[in-house]
Amino acid sequence: MVSVIGAGAWGSALYHAIKQKIKNAVITSRHKRNIEGFVSLDEAFKNEYLIIVIAAQSIDDFLRENREKIKNKKILVASKGIDNKKLKFLNEIFEEYTDKNNIAFISGPSFAKEVKQNKPTALVIASKNLNLAEKFSEFFPPFIKTYIDDDVEGVEVAGAYKNVIAIAAGVCEGLNLGSNAKAALISRGLVEMARFGEFFGAKKDTFLGVAGSGDLFLTANSTMSRNYRVGLNLAKGKLLEDILDELGEVAEGVFTSKAIYLLAQKHDIYTPIANEVYKILYQKKNVLDSLKDLMS
Repeated sequence: MVSVIGAGAWGSALYHAIKQKIKNAVITSRHKRNIEGFVSLDEAFKNEYLIIVIAAQSIDDFLRENREKIKNKKILVASKGIDNKKLKFLNEIFEEYTDKNNIAFISGPSFAKEVKQNKPTALVIASKNLNLAEKFSEFFPPFIKTYIDDDVEGVEVAGAYKNVIAIAAGVCEGLNLGSNAKAALISRGLVEMARFGEFFGAKKDTFLGVAGSGDLFLTANSTMSRNYRVGLNLAKGKLLEDILDELGEVAEGVFTSKAIYLLAQKHDIYTPIANEVYKILYQKKNVLDSLKDLMS
């Protein structure tokens, strides 16, 4: 009935949760994993409902390669990010390959480790097809509270943008600038991502809820966040390439910062924090100079 595609930390956590309600759920990924219920990709595609949890920058290639197999499937997208080559949101990419009424998106404050421990978690499932969102919500166990929404754009932008703000917050923490400065940075980040999202049709209220401020406050305040750790290590003077190697998993904010920067330049959107993160990552700007420019 349900297949999780992507067995990284977040995919494995979602599978752990869903398996509690859907006993015959399966999971797959590019590389064989020692997980009960692991199947081949072809076997996973036999199920009607798919939960896709692969890196955002790989989504377009994955969909192109499996165009015929996903055409009539019901899909829940748990990936977060913006394609930095096509400069498109994931919902735009999915709609190139399947009907928008077959797609839902899930996001919210949810560290994989805590989900695997069955700790209380709240998530938003957004879709233009609210019946589909409701159906996916039925797959989750009681410790996960799901909210249903139709603001796909808002939930997507929030899930992607908060990773970029988390990198900046990690830099702020790593430079020991203090709690006052980090609080100011995160609150300004919330305003910034709402401004960016509204330009693309998102609802302002989405950024004040679980998918927006909830996910941002979590991700930008804990070393459990990969993106936050990227910022911490940049502040220590480590090279980005070395940081990513040490992480062992994708830090989507690194790639999303480029997409946001380029989209903001194209559409003249004021995104000062994302701009500075981009300059640190891609133009090798000194982190202290960058934070000083932000706070000035």
